[in-house]
Amino acid sequence: MNILQINSSVRGTQSESTRVANAIVAKLTAANPGATVTVRDLGANPHPVLDEAALGALFTPADQRTAEQAARVALDDALIAEAQAADVIVLGAPMYNFGMPIQLKAWFDAVARAGVTFRYTANGPEGLLKNKKVIVATARGGIYPADADPQVPHIRALLNFLGMTDHTFIYSAAQAMGPDAAAQGQAEADAAVAALA
Repeated sequence: MNILQINSSVRGTQSESTRVANAIVAKLTAANPGATVTVRDLGANPHPVLDEAALGALFTPADQRTAEQAARVALDDALIAEAQAADVIVLGAPMYNFGMPIQLKAWFDAVARAGVTFRYTANGPEGLLKNKKVIVATARGGIYPADADPQVPHIRALLNFLGMTDHTFIYSAAQAMGPDAAAQGQAEADAAVAALA
């Protein structure tokens, strides 16, 4: 089993989403002793955001790219290769201002490449990152009912678009609602991790 852990919090060792993601990976490796784990910490080492220069590099034929363009595309290629090689992807996804961190959005922007991780067909887009399990550890300051959660539908839509339709979300909620509520949210997240098959 190849496990890819993506941390996107900027809070370092204080990150609750990273704590839960670490617990998920620990559970997976305990159940699969031969598993390999690749950790990419986007909070500590952010991937460059998609900008005009990056887009220009991606749309320039490989044999016509400048050295700078080739280097920029290679950064995205590395993220794509990690995702392609993974059997399980664990995403640490805190909620920032009702959405995912820009660090995680930059990862999705890098990994979503037409003809490589998805393609357009006569029946619409088809995701090519298939047969992967994704477990998302999300921490948030408040409590959001499923029908009013502003973050999870966006992440779910991106995963589905890329062909990763087997996903589980684990929530550590109420982290800004006082110590008792935060502890309850953490306990619920830990219970969900313990219940993972």
